[in-house]
Amino acid sequence: MSIRRLPEKLVNRIAAGEVVERPAAALKELVENAIDAGATRISVRIAEGGISRLEVEDDGCGMTAADMALALERHATSKLPDDAIEDVTTLGFRGEALPSIASVARLTLESRVAGGDGWRRIVDNGALAGEGPAALAKGTRVLVEDLFARVPARRKFLRSARSEYAACLDVVKRLAMARPDIGFTFDHDGRRALDVQGGQDRLSRVAALTSRDLAANSIGVDLDRGEVHLGGVISLPTFNRGIADHQYLFVNGRPVKDRLLVGALRGAYADLLARDRHPVVALFLDLPAHEVDVNVHPAKTEVRFRDPQLVRGMIVGGLRRALDEHGFRSVQRPAEAALAAWQQEPVAPAQPATGLLFGHHAPREAPAVHLFGAEQAPASGEITARVYDRMTAFAPAPLAGRAEVATAPPPEAAEHPLGIARGQIAKTYIVAEAEDGLVIVDQHAAHERLVLETLKRGMAGQAVPSQGLLMPEVVELDEPACDRLEAAAPQLAALGVELERFGPAAVMVRSTPAMLGAIDCTRLVTDIADDLAGYDAALGLSERLELVAATMACHGSVRAGRTLNVAEMNALLRQMEVTPHSGQCNHGRPTWVKLAMDDVEKLFGRK
Repeated sequence: MSIRRLPEKLVNRIAAGEVVERPAAALKELVENAIDAGATRISVRIAEGGISRLEVEDDGCGMTAADMALALERHATSKLPDDAIEDVTTLGFRGEALPSIASVARLTLESRVAGGDGWRRIVDNGALAGEGPAALAKGTRVLVEDLFARVPARRKFLRSARSEYAACLDVVKRLAMARPDIGFTFDHDGRRALDVQGGQDRLSRVAALTSRDLAANSIGVDLDRGEVHLGGVISLPTFNRGIADHQYLFVNGRPVKDRLLVGALRGAYADLLARDRHPVVALFLDLPAHEVDVNVHPAKTEVRFRDPQLVRGMIVGGLRRALDEHGFRSVQRPAEAALAAWQQEPVAPAQPATGLLFGHHAPREAPAVHLFGAEQAPASGEITARVYDRMTAFAPAPLAGRAEVATAPPPEAAEHPLGIARGQIAKTYIVAEAEDGLVIVDQHAAHERLVLETLKRGMAGQAVPSQGLLMPEVVELDEPACDRLEAAAPQLAALGVELERFGPAAVMVRSTPAMLGAIDCTRLVTDIADDLAGYDAALGLSERLELVAATMACHGSVRAGRTLNVAEMNALLRQMEVTPHSGQCNHGRPTWVKLAMDDVEKLFGRK
């Protein structure tokens, strides 16, 4: 078969396959054009998830009639003033979006420049269908109707209208997050789904597009390394989600979904979250144009860095440093559902002086129980055994916590952020009084984090104290697991686990970390072997060992169900206050919550 030149209409459809794979992709190109046109307000309206209708209107610079005709030709753009494609600073520049969309849909383009007349141009699936004057304010309006209506092979692969709507909303959110100076509205089937005003600061815009609670549970990131700047907002590890749909990454203002950046983000939170939990982040990476190639993907969602290790190290190090600086911070306020679960005892009518115990009515079939019967009243300051028995028969169950005789004056709560221990409930939670509220600590989760941070210091060169076993213990495993343990033996020794190969399918454990106490060596070593095999092989050994350390910490923590005395409780609180990341356990759950005094007073109707 001889070589032939493809017709222009077919070339545009091939380009559309690269750029316009679904309504969200077309919407992304149109909104990016509006941003590059200098718009301060962008309105988006879609119907049926964008399949039947997409409309984008902006108040940007607009186009003349001649520019509109040129914009609908392939490889025509105003975003490259010269041939230096590597120095592009706009969001779009390939010059294929409008003609590609017009080749697979009915496109109506209306625009007007300041001081000029408006003009309309209609292209129906690649063919000019009409043009003429248009009445509109300065700016541009683009209407796309019946996407892929004449390309059934492409349309049948579109998802449901609900799924396509979700993808379109995500596109607008990401672009709105990148430009907090621009106002955005988004309507779907006549219903307003998004409305943010221009001129917001970055944190306010991110919180408005993700969660209002993010502002109170986030950490700012601001790091410079040479000509590279990393900024943005990251959530506390305890403020997380089950899916990674609230992770927004930007390179030079361009929303991207780059595997290098996602991997660096996962590394930064490696031992702070469970594997199935994800932080809420919006990171903005700015670097010179010649240090990044943004033209490696038709939709420009992926980038290539000249120095990827610098970028990865900057993200991991910068986020780690920001998280470290916030020490024991956790999600500060209990969930509203948790507050609603508190029950208020109904108030009974006042009883006479000779009424019932505690102001409650006795059962109808039982006679009233009086403090003192017809017998002689007890002497002053005494309660007879008979009366005591009657009172305790109606008294509530004893409290689970216990108090101890103080040997020294208790410290002042104002001197400590986590307050002073006042007791323990259910042998699991420490109740402490802080200056501004009531603090409840999960003793197992908190101690698990403290043990992990100690193990991590051992990995950083401060050897973890180990205790030798009276009799070395042999643990049998399969040969690949033994190979992995043998390769990691020097690093495990820094964590206090000394082991050596003992035949092809076993290892001998000689010592374990002293802080773990008496533990099941077989279970510990088996878990370590599983972790070395199960974590992402792309991670370095040191990163995998950090995850292994989290497993080790869980083995030696103070378990729920153990009774602590007051001194032990206060010692745990004081250690938490000086330990990084002690606000969340190794699985991303909070180790402590605070019930503010205002909330306590509301529970009792004082406010």
